[in-house]
Amino acid sequence: MRILAAHFCDEAHIDADGKLHIHGLFFDRAAPGFPAKQDRMVLVLVVEWDPDDQGRYRFRLDLDGGGDKPSLTVDGHTDVASRPGDRTPPRTFLVMPIEDVVFPDPGPYHLRIRIKGEVLAGPTLHLVETPADPAMD
Repeated sequence: MRILAAHFCDEAHIDADGKLHIHGLFFDRAAPGFPAKQDRMVLVLVVEWDPDDQGRYRFRLDLDGGGDKPSLTVDGHTDVASRPGDRTPPRTFLVMPIEDVVFPDPGPYHLRIRIKGEVLAGPTLHLVETPADPAMD
């Protein structure tokens, strides 16, 4: 099992041909103060399974920023169908819109993917504080 893609973006979808389209990929967000809220973002995760993997697998995604608790947690499961050895490996595509995520502090937030007893690293989202706009004082 391996992670083929893990991204934060503005929009994503899978078309009728099975192609994944990712729009507005980002690695950092700026906010004028903290805690900061991201109104909407999309998490994209693609897992490629081992040839002998089949059945239901639970997963957990945590977006950790070093605080007491994750800013985001997703618990779920995916069903993996067996495939003959002459076909491409089974894959899970997760395209998940997420709303109202609160980031308590500036700094790096790391996505941790827990699946099949392993913890895999996903993308890091960097939150930075922007200087106050003097025109607003």
